[in-house]
Amino acid sequence: MDVSFVNPFLKATDDTFKTMLNVELAIGAPTLKKDAKHAFDVSGVIGLSGEAQGLISVSFPRDIAFKVVSTLIGAEVKEVGAELIDGIGEIANIIAGNAKQYLTEYNLSISLPNVVVGADHRIEVQSGIPTIIVPLSSPIGDFAMEVALKTK
Repeated sequence: MDVSFVNPFLKATDDTFKTMLNVELAIGAPTLKKDAKHAFDVSGVIGLSGEAQGLISVSFPRDIAFKVVSTLIGAEVKEVGAELIDGIGEIANIIAGNAKQYLTEYNLSISLPNVVVGADHRIEVQSGIPTIIVPLSSPIGDFAMEVALKTK
């Protein structure tokens, strides 16, 4: 995977957290993901298609997902339900939509967001598409972004 694909998604994530949540992010060192297993409990996933294909996901520990969505909507969220699912899906959707503007040469389309909840969940990527995982830290907790994208 061309690592330059990762930067638009990191910029979009940083911008989204600054503007929507008033939260500053610290971006860790990107690494190549070895398997489909996630270290966190809640993932917002967006499929990407066009001249490049793959997916992005934003994954949170459950307690951090509650904090993120509570901050986003301005009301406390304490259980897995529609508010949590919709909030995490919306954050993933905003990030993908914002990153798309930096990747116009690939004529990307983004899917509706999917949210996966559960410890040790798996998100499979099409064979031959490597995944880069980037750890992110914030005052409300640590989480990760994954980008799996390749050109046709």
